[in-house]
Amino acid sequence: MSSRVTIAEKLQHLRELNRVAEAGGGPERVARQHAEGKMTARERIEYLLDEGTFEEFDKFKKHRCTDFGMAEQQYLGDGVVAGWGKIEGRTVFVFAQDFTVFGGSLSETNAEKICKIMDLAMKVGAPIIGLNDSGGARIQEGVASLAGYAEIFLRNVLASGVVPQISAIMGPCAGGAVYSPALTDFIIMTKRTSYMFITGPEVIRAVTHEEVTKEDLGGAMAHNTKSGVAHFAVDTEEDCLNLIRELLSFLPSNNLEDPPRRPCHDPVDRMEERLDTLVPAEPHLPYDIRDIIHLVVDDGYFLEVQEHFAPNIVIGFARLNGRPVGIVANQPAYLAGVLDIDASVKAARFVRFCDCFNIPIITFEDVPGFLPGVDQEHRGVIRHGAKLLYAYAEATVPKITVITRKSYGGAYCVMGSKHLRTDVNFAWPTAEIAVMGPEGAVNILYRREIQSARDPEDVRRQRIREYEEKFASPYVAAERGFIDEVIEPRLTRPKLIRALEMLDTKRDTNPPRKHGNIPL
Repeated sequence: MSSRVTIAEKLQHLRELNRVAEAGGGPERVARQHAEGKMTARERIEYLLDEGTFEEFDKFKKHRCTDFGMAEQQYLGDGVVAGWGKIEGRTVFVFAQDFTVFGGSLSETNAEKICKIMDLAMKVGAPIIGLNDSGGARIQEGVASLAGYAEIFLRNVLASGVVPQISAIMGPCAGGAVYSPALTDFIIMTKRTSYMFITGPEVIRAVTHEEVTKEDLGGAMAHNTKSGVAHFAVDTEEDCLNLIRELLSFLPSNNLEDPPRRPCHDPVDRMEERLDTLVPAEPHLPYDIRDIIHLVVDDGYFLEVQEHFAPNIVIGFARLNGRPVGIVANQPAYLAGVLDIDASVKAARFVRFCDCFNIPIITFEDVPGFLPGVDQEHRGVIRHGAKLLYAYAEATVPKITVITRKSYGGAYCVMGSKHLRTDVNFAWPTAEIAVMGPEGAVNILYRREIQSARDPEDVRRQRIREYEEKFASPYVAAERGFIDEVIEPRLTRPKLIRALEMLDTKRDTNPPRKHGNIPL
């Protein structure tokens, strides 16, 4: 009788290895993960991807560490699940850190698995999605784990602008681990179960004697409202994974493709009479720019990005006649829509992302200028404001600007002006385009006349009206060709769609160079 292992036994052995690998850190640790309101790594991937499409790589990989008793602690897969699958039929590459195995800590072999799918994603031109839930570098492996992080960081940089990269923070992400998500295009954090920080509360307490909780230091809302590190905050892991799918629906798979278009059932020639009266006649009264966006875009749907950070500017994705567009809009309902450091950086990065991935940029402008103040000047509003200027000037995708009301001073130049190679510039009749607001300009130009007048306020009102007619109306800019057309607000949607159709074959380039030197 033959002593060789039979095929049936080999198959049974393979099935057993698969069962062990898929068990992660074991039933107790999986139960602990569930008790904390968190899915396991495999459950997250199964929820994210189209059913039955996940193909896993390196399922049986083990760590190589023999120090600190690690040789006796071996888990198949070594704490990360990696591979590829489909989202709405499109190929994506995904890795999910498994907190049930060594707390999802990064080892040398763990990093190799992540790098393998990142390299393959670059070759085939598909998005990279990281589901982060890790205690950081595996201390037992020392510098080898740090080297693994650096290998991942390198690939994040090389993939930037080539394929979309999305990071979901679904648990801890601390120390050097935070730099990989920071290098990706979008970060989504789950409330109450995720946090990011370089140094934790214990280290801060020891070094600076400051008392702070993990949530206040690096929780989802801290990074969505204060630091601007994260782009979205969601309530549950299901919300997080659904949002990844929704976000990808606006994005091409790589920088050589156009964004995916959808059938549009919203009439292309739809006119919105409400737009005619949405901007208040009194220039100091606020209104919500999102009301304009919702009335113009397909089905009123707008996916806002960084909603809670720098709310004086609004960014996000929408569709016009089924075509994805990126929207940048000043928000008069907050700080009168003024540009400051945070708003400039927020919008600049979004403009550059859209330019990387062939997404047209629609700008709705109502900006009184840059925020004045000692704090802003000393923190570098000049340098940071120049980032937004640089981003608009460098972008070669179709660019369309609509001035709804104020467009004053240097902010006029920055917000997608004709002079920065914007293709089509519209203005509403309510637009005010000038070096500065009428009140401030009149106080400078007619100071002596006003001071010597019998009725200074009457003279000031007359001069303000004259200034608005002669210098601040959209027709002055239209006479010089800086505005292509002054349009009725109700026509904004059909005008934008026709302009996008005209720009569909746009080709523009920048001078040959290794790269520019944006004022970081």
